[in-house]
Amino acid sequence: MARITASVFTSHVPAIGAAMDLGKTHEPYWQPLFKGYEFSKQWLKENPPDVIFLVFNDHATAFSLDMIPTFAIGTADDYAVADEGWGPRPVPRVKGHAPLAAHIAQSVIQQDFDLTIVNKMDVDHGLTVPLSLMCGEKDPVQDAWPCPVIPFAVNVVQYPVPSGQRCLNLGKAIRKAVESYDEDLKVQIWGTGGMSHQLQGPRAGLINQAWDNAFLDQMIADPAALARKPHIDYVREAGSEGIELVMWLIARGAMADVAEPAGPAPTVRHRFYHVPASNTAVGHLILENA
Repeated sequence: MARITASVFTSHVPAIGAAMDLGKTHEPYWQPLFKGYEFSKQWLKENPPDVIFLVFNDHATAFSLDMIPTFAIGTADDYAVADEGWGPRPVPRVKGHAPLAAHIAQSVIQQDFDLTIVNKMDVDHGLTVPLSLMCGEKDPVQDAWPCPVIPFAVNVVQYPVPSGQRCLNLGKAIRKAVESYDEDLKVQIWGTGGMSHQLQGPRAGLINQAWDNAFLDQMIADPAALARKPHIDYVREAGSEGIELVMWLIARGAMADVAEPAGPAPTVRHRFYHVPASNTAVGHLILENA
């Protein structure tokens, strides 16, 4: 059967993609950030997945205020890189895994989660920046990402957004779906977005390092308690865009220790935190299932 081998958590700051695309990764401002992902790139080469299930939020490219799905799963064979106003990022198209995506959709919907099925979707920096951070720079014509990717978009832009508990439970349902797929596949689930940041208003530029690191501690050791954290805590402590962090709970919910029956706690393979990247705090974790 298919199985989830690891979860990866990372911010998806658009300026990180721009720094890579414009050859700025070795500049003093950006060097410390990219150094924090050197281990991760090597780890991914040594632990290659067959499929990545990547949880992200769309930034008004695939969806708009005309239509806002709470949870949307990409079931296409491939996905174009979105033009976010200054041309698509110069990275490879994203190949999907339609059979596994369709199976996950079927299973998760039968577990009483309503998903929007998306058969055509352009993917923006929310998905491509995590791939770039973990896989390194790729030529858009000559190269390809190391494996197929299933995009899973979550609404954390327009309220009401899903609760942390809903996201953790959804991760559990995704785990069951993956494990019921009748093919021997190694699947990694990635949760992206955050950490603390606010892009507008009187608190624009807010970064709360203490809150971010406490969140990372709980993400590792006590995701059940973290899932009970109300939205107002994210907004007050981590800024208006800090709510993106609920997406990490989907990936965390797919790990063995929160399954029923519970398995062993995951191994922390890497932890990294850095400020600032543009006006955002960057957090990163790699957890391996036993």
